[in-house]
Amino acid sequence: MRAAAVGLLTVAAVLTAPSATSAAVVPAPETATLVSTNPTDNTPHGRDGETRAFAQVGSQVYVGGSFTQIRQNASSAWITQSYLFAYDRTSGTISTTFLPVLDGAVNTLLAGPNGTLIVGGGFKTVNGVSRKNLVALDPATGATIDSWVGRSDGGMIRDMVLRGNWLYVAGAFNWLNGVGHNGLGRLNATTGAIDSTFNINATVGRHGTGSYGWSIDVTPDGQTMVAAGNFTLVNGVSRNQMALIDLSGTPALLDWSTEKFVPPCAAPETFVHYVQDVKFSADGSWFVAGTNGGAGWPTAYCDALIRFETANRGSGQLGTWVDYTGNDTITSVEVADNIIYLGGHFRWLNNPNASDAAGNGAIDRLGIAAVTPATGLPVNWNPGRRGSASMPAGTSNWGSQVPVLWRGSDGLYFGHNSDGMGSEYHGRLGMFPLAGGRTFAPKNPPTATTGNLYLGTGEGQLAKVPFTGASVGTPTTVSQPNYTNAGATWRVSDRIYWSHTLAGTPTGSRLDISMFNGGAIGVPWESSGFNDWFNPAGMTGAFYLNGRLYYTRSGANALYYRYFEIDGNYLGGTEFTLPTTGVSWSSVRGMAWVADRIVYGGSDGTLRGVSFDPTADLAVDGATSTVIAPAGDGLTWSTPRIFFSVQ
Repeated sequence: MRAAAVGLLTVAAVLTAPSATSAAVVPAPETATLVSTNPTDNTPHGRDGETRAFAQVGSQVYVGGSFTQIRQNASSAWITQSYLFAYDRTSGTISTTFLPVLDGAVNTLLAGPNGTLIVGGGFKTVNGVSRKNLVALDPATGATIDSWVGRSDGGMIRDMVLRGNWLYVAGAFNWLNGVGHNGLGRLNATTGAIDSTFNINATVGRHGTGSYGWSIDVTPDGQTMVAAGNFTLVNGVSRNQMALIDLSGTPALLDWSTEKFVPPCAAPETFVHYVQDVKFSADGSWFVAGTNGGAGWPTAYCDALIRFETANRGSGQLGTWVDYTGNDTITSVEVADNIIYLGGHFRWLNNPNASDAAGNGAIDRLGIAAVTPATGLPVNWNPGRRGSASMPAGTSNWGSQVPVLWRGSDGLYFGHNSDGMGSEYHGRLGMFPLAGGRTFAPKNPPTATTGNLYLGTGEGQLAKVPFTGASVGTPTTVSQPNYTNAGATWRVSDRIYWSHTLAGTPTGSRLDISMFNGGAIGVPWESSGFNDWFNPAGMTGAFYLNGRLYYTRSGANALYYRYFEIDGNYLGGTEFTLPTTGVSWSSVRGMAWVADRIVYGGSDGTLRGVSFDPTADLAVDGATSTVIAPAGDGLTWSTPRIFFSVQ
């Protein structure tokens, strides 16, 4: 859990990516759907504790946690109903028939087989009868289903996943149904009987604490499990806080491990384990982990969101990307509709080189955010964990925890330990509906192999040069009065981005956007105020592809990239260098991506092309470079103002 004294943490935090040898996967942005930023108004409220779990059976939503009182709306009287209740998902009306009695908190809920509700937590009795930490209930009345035999002897159940008729459980236990199991287990979801073939044990807790499983997920096809907790061994093999399990046959530990949770983050007595939540993508090809821990970057993945590839094998696994918060906790993640949602105690994402403050690149996201799976950068979705100006007495705007984000049939449900969300009162729980959300498609440069190269030849003037992919044609001059004080320029879908030299800006230049479809370049506007720290005038050429802005810069002999999220126009806070050979990048003047090649001008006035593959050991091999237009052949290709368009 996140310590309150975040001001003591001093290590820088960045959005970062792995080394080139581990970066074989360059995820492509996909069409995504976001829920509304306006939480629905009719959800009930909790008074204390926190909400930790949701499930849905029919029209009823079930809510579990550590709360002890609930109410229908801000003016209603409080009702004593501890740890578990239900309400109608359409009207928001609290159920008066579902009235189970538990003596401890609920941590996890599932809609089980045959219309059951499976409950896991830290309770010892349910409805006055001994039911240790696991129970199946009648979702209409809350009555115990006596024939369901699952239980955890001692400790608690922290997380559950249902795949087919297998119920996977994680928690602080050494026994399930009287059979020895450490931290992880699998039950028959219909009967609660133990599965004796699942012999996977997570043991030896960090820093001398008892071991436990904290968060688990299973791929939609049921073939792979990811498990996280404070363990250091799984079946006697080193696995520090995270492991992958093969479920395709007899369950077995996979050859996958990362050392990024071995080094200490902050004080071990404060942060016993760092991995707070894990979730697979819809196709199971990747998963994300949200962490706490405080200081520790870059040695450890502390206070970060990390994407891993499921198919990778071997030790020393690194994240495909890592988004650090600036030393604030992420407590929950959810993956739905090609979006990753995260909740917690954070205030920023993409926060490079700053601790407990907004550094260069920091994007404000107060306690809840949505990021793209391709880059880990935020998209334009920012409701914020804050309440209204007229919050009811006794409520709080802000708390340290968002224990659960859960995509239900009608939206994204959130549970937290405070009462403000989206500038409204939402005591301990609420829901962002799908209705009122939006779908957005990825944007990329043209994929055509032929078209036109545009070359800046004067202030407010472009040469439009026919381009076959291998040669150039006769240029025509195009007046573009809005295209002034321009530097490096790149085409993305229906627009161009460009470096605009402009007095009065923090760096003397800024990134601008102009609409462009081959006709007039529109009046430019600033790409994002969050990019004010960046000086684009230093770029000598640039192009965009699949969530990355590739560029060269003055005085440097390398090809660089930063993540760049089109939905919001946010620039990644960290610069990366691609592995290349045989190209003098310090001489590059202007670039474009055309059909898997970089077409680039040079300080000698020559236009060249070279093969480009960002997933290869060498992204660029200069041996594939060819001359397209020699210097002195009508045009001088020695300006950063080069871009490609079909029109």
